[in-house]
Amino acid sequence: MSVDSFMPSNSFGNIFRITTWGESHGKAIGVVIDGCPAGLEISEDDINIELSKRAPGQNPLTSPRNEPDIAEIYSGTFEGKTTGAPISIIIFNQDADPSKYEATKNLLKPGHANFTYLEKYGCFDYRGGGRSSARETACRVAAGAIAKKLLTKFGVSVNATLQSVGEARSSKEIADIIAKLKAEGDSIGGVISFEASNLPVGLGDPVYEKLEANLAKAMLSIPASKGFEVGEGFKASSMKGSEHNDEFVDVAGNSSTNSAGGTLGGISTGMPLVGRVVFKPTSSIRKTQKTIDLQGNYSDFKLPEGSRHDPCVAIRAVPVVEAMLALVLVDALLMNRLSRLDI
Repeated sequence: MSVDSFMPSNSFGNIFRITTWGESHGKAIGVVIDGCPAGLEISEDDINIELSKRAPGQNPLTSPRNEPDIAEIYSGTFEGKTTGAPISIIIFNQDADPSKYEATKNLLKPGHANFTYLEKYGCFDYRGGGRSSARETACRVAAGAIAKKLLTKFGVSVNATLQSVGEARSSKEIADIIAKLKAEGDSIGGVISFEASNLPVGLGDPVYEKLEANLAKAMLSIPASKGFEVGEGFKASSMKGSEHNDEFVDVAGNSSTNSAGGTLGGISTGMPLVGRVVFKPTSSIRKTQKTIDLQGNYSDFKLPEGSRHDPCVAIRAVPVVEAMLALVLVDALLMNRLSRLDI
């Protein structure tokens, strides 16, 4: 067992490997990408377009924190192309305000990570959750922008969409339910669907490196994620084999249905890779909740006035799901080039 097994894991991927760093209310956040092949055209604009999709403060249904999320590439490119060296990207925090967390720093926050972090490490950055904050996901989106650019070289496209929020599915219903709960000081969860098209056959490796297993790890590493499924997912438990089995229509692996969601035996079939990720309601709500302080005394927990939080994290998680999908697939594509001599 390596020493990495005993240290906090801040890296993801095998060949195309990312390491994120930084805290919600620190000076900056960032990511280092190793293993990106040389010669890929990439610019800060490519990254910033993706970052704008998850940036806060863009509409009344998201956090009012005003972070422009402008990425700067510090290394790994020359004359607009990757060099094969590590790519370092930094995003400076512009609107950090740790003062809002002073009043509650000695309370165990319902639904948050401060209890488990304190028990494990003996310390916790209470300023917006520090490392456990969803602000870290901006780094994933920045890395995902490069992964998506590389995927286009293989002809692969990825996409994620907000499928539902509570029972709401249409844009208007979703907006209405979020606005209502925000006014009540509450929050709600949601489901994000994802799809990858034009994948080659053969991505993923048995037994512990199955494509959907790595996807599950990727998606469940996103803050507030609570469930993952591929293909028919949990619905498959109530289906018959004759209903779930995808019947082949040609030797290229195409099938008349796609209940399996694009994998068989953990290896891509060439059919669209489809699945869903479930996100819980935002833990930070304006309603008063019961808790205890660090000494075990009962207390009320209430967010200070002016606290800034998303009433539904699933809205801004869409580009994060898309980024994690891209990162898994790029890594799988590069790994697959090592699987046999004639690829």
